[in-house]
Amino acid sequence: MKVMRYLVTVVVLFLLTCSFPALAEDGFTKKDRELLIELRVKMGEIDKRFEQVDKRFDQIDKRFEQVDKRFGDMFNFLYILAGIFTSLVAVVIGFGYWDRRTISGRQGGRPLSL
Repeated sequence: MKVMRYLVTVVVLFLLTCSFPALAEDGFTKKDRELLIELRVKMGEIDKRFEQVDKRFDQIDKRFEQVDKRFGDMFNFLYILAGIFTSLVAVVIGFGYWDRRTISGRQGGRPLSL
């Protein structure tokens, strides 16, 4: 009799402990659901913030592209200036060489005296 009573008590306790999770739908309590909803909201806010950061990075990339274009334009301008300077130096040296031959040809090979 005692064994039967003990066995019935164990079975009843077992059924009660097994039924409590079934009473909470899908194994979640109300607090768990509130926490999940709060977590979902926070994740949505974090996703929005990441989208804002991505947009900012895109803006920074566009700015870098503009700066790169400006540097390219500046180097092209420097190449043009270097070409002009080289041409002027070549012309001045050529003129000096040509003029030297002209002056010394008139004087008969003697240098000019001042």
